[in-house]
Amino acid sequence: QVQLVESGGGLVQAGGSLRLSCTTSGRTFDTYGMGWFRQAPGKERETVAAISVSGGSTYYTDSVKGRFTISRDNAKNTLYLQMNSLKPEDTAVYYCTGKIARGLNLFRSFQKEDEYDYWGQGTQVTVSS
Repeated sequence: QVQLVESGGGLVQAGGSLRLSCTTSGRTFDTYGMGWFRQAPGKERETVAAISVSGGSTYYTDSVKGRFTISRDNAKNTLYLQMNSLKPEDTAVYYCTGKIARGLNLFRSFQKEDEYDYWGQGTQVTVSS
């Protein structure tokens, strides 16, 4: 059974920074394409960022480009999301996701929610104005 566990959420003032982490267990982390999604109250869940198995391909939604950085450490089975210059509109529950990747999918990042196989429980990020 694959488990994804997020950490690092919390309350921060606008302009501040947080780093989210996601640790995995159950299967080999370096076969997973990984991603971060978020869901704000009353809104649909949206893609924040995604990264390929090797880390060579990344994706960011427009609203976080230049502020957020997704990265991974395959030796530590850990995914990260560095969030800088946070805004109140970044307030949401952030979810870590994983997709088993094979063949050519090893080299791509996955942007769609329904492409992912595994989900964490989420961590709350609150940005005060």
